[in-house]
Amino acid sequence: MVIASTKPPTLTDPTKARFTLDEYRAIEETAEERHEYCNGEIIAMSGGSPAHSRITVDVTTFLNVALRDTNFQTYNGDLRIWIPGFNHGTYPDITVIDGEPEFNADRTDEILNPLLIVEVLSPSTEAYDRTEKFRKYRSIPSFCEYLLVSQTEPYIEQYYNCDRPNSDRWQWQVYDGLDRAIVLHSLNIELPMSEVYRRINFSG
Repeated sequence: MVIASTKPPTLTDPTKARFTLDEYRAIEETAEERHEYCNGEIIAMSGGSPAHSRITVDVTTFLNVALRDTNFQTYNGDLRIWIPGFNHGTYPDITVIDGEPEFNADRTDEILNPLLIVEVLSPSTEAYDRTEKFRKYRSIPSFCEYLLVSQTEPYIEQYYNCDRPNSDRWQWQVYDGLDRAIVLHSLNIELPMSEVYRRINFSG
């Protein structure tokens, strides 16, 4: 008689090349670091730098205050976005949704309706954030604005499409310098570059 093991799967199991979504969720609930799930593969997310953390915290704080009397809700990088069209779960640095979160099935830790997503660029993930990840985000009907934030200079790229989901035409805007303010079309507010980089010393 063979008794099946009830032990949860682990990433160090040499017999496992691919994981089911339920196995990924079980691993993620106890993991010390976050992972993306990509159609059966589990990918460890790289750690951020101090500048990355400061930018993320300051932008989240600014948005929380600016949006406190609205229906918009701001979330940090602990919230997992689920992308059904690609069977993909990931953790943006910052997510804003309009109204209440729409959860994936019976989960309360995976949302389906991001409006604005902010990614602070790192050398190891910049190409991915610009290309494949952005392509996957664009498959989400509610998603209509994307910020790519440099942590090495006051430079932010913005992609927005105010006509979603009826249009696939995205517009691109660059903001360069601390004296400018980003027009967040999806939120109807401005985000000063000086707030994004308020604790970053570029001369050091």
